[in-house]
Amino acid sequence: MNARIRAALLCTLGLMGATHAGAGTLIIESWRTDDKALWEEVLLPAFTKANPGITVKFAPTAPPEYNSALNARLVAGTAGDLITCRPFDVSLDLYKKGRLDKLDGSPALANFQDSAKVAWQTDDGKDTYCLPMASVIHGFFYNKKIFNDVGVKPPATEAEFFAMLDKVKAAGKYTPVALGTADQWEANQIVFTGIGPNYWHGEDGRKALIDGRKKFTDPEFVDVWSTMAKWAPYLGKGYQAQTYGDSQNLFATGRAAVFPAGSWDIAFFEQNGGIDFGAFPPPVRKAGDACHISDHTDIGMGINSKSKNKADAKVFLNWLGSREFAELYGNKVTGFFPLSKHAIAVTNPVAREMLSWRKTCKSTIRLNAQIMSRGEPSMENELWTVNSQVLNGRLAPKDAASRIQNGFAKWYTPAAR
Repeated sequence: MNARIRAALLCTLGLMGATHAGAGTLIIESWRTDDKALWEEVLLPAFTKANPGITVKFAPTAPPEYNSALNARLVAGTAGDLITCRPFDVSLDLYKKGRLDKLDGSPALANFQDSAKVAWQTDDGKDTYCLPMASVIHGFFYNKKIFNDVGVKPPATEAEFFAMLDKVKAAGKYTPVALGTADQWEANQIVFTGIGPNYWHGEDGRKALIDGRKKFTDPEFVDVWSTMAKWAPYLGKGYQAQTYGDSQNLFATGRAAVFPAGSWDIAFFEQNGGIDFGAFPPPVRKAGDACHISDHTDIGMGINSKSKNKADAKVFLNWLGSREFAELYGNKVTGFFPLSKHAIAVTNPVAREMLSWRKTCKSTIRLNAQIMSRGEPSMENELWTVNSQVLNGRLAPKDAASRIQNGFAKWYTPAAR
């Protein structure tokens, strides 16, 4: 073999090797910087074991910068192959701009209920562009020692809920509810959209607002604010200046009986409190009513439309829809629940309790997450203000309803009918 032929052959083999290596390398874009060790030490090794030859790198960006940094990389053509998707409009905008592939027809999607996919679909539900990964569930945490001391048990109905709070308050030793209004967001995202689904019947009420068949001034919505207005006597002294962190500390140190919660806080209290706590779902209005929970879609994953490794990216998405991934994620990221249909065994007792509510209650998402926060005034911002002011006793329930409905009707035609 002469030198020229030998050199050409080596060059060809080298190019073949380089092409193979490139096809087996995937980059994941994400805002979950706190999950880096989980991906690198648990999830990606499990994927690689099942799919040898495909190398995956998890490359997160700090949450506040993620949206803008990701957009810049997508425009420049330097973004990763797999895009971790926020729910609803942020990811929908990427899809409309052609940044994300349409996933309809992906075998992995068969592992998810329609309700799990809505956060990553077009408004008409025809196109799905991100695979659902996990949700968070809202409810209440309670201090078992305090409940035993006072002689109460987790309530099932609204009447039982307030009777329990009355007994805790009468004991004079504990704050009944660890909740403040200084930060405002929890008044909306945890309280209003946590207890509300039992009033507006979950998805039925949410979709009726979008269709224009219901208004926020209808009784089932006003009644939620009326109930929230009754909470004030059970909150701590100076709760108007109490931050979310203050509320966490109040419950973690055993000074409060109940904490209106998102499942993401399970890990916090286990790491920082050392208290024995359990969870109960939002009480129904009266015995025999169907229960509804806010089982809010939080995180998904899609494929960069400009990725050069789409075949491997599809393999990865199929794995994200597997039972193996659901088991790993559900147990390693406490309080974030896989959205697939797979029945999995969750070992954490509080997480297992909250996950079990899916069997007895109907799931819905945060009320204004889809469509309703697109216009001005921003419904999300308005709800922060309105709900905190109702808890503070500065805004009547009917006035809260009118403010939200009037703001919605200013820009959304079905709401103005």
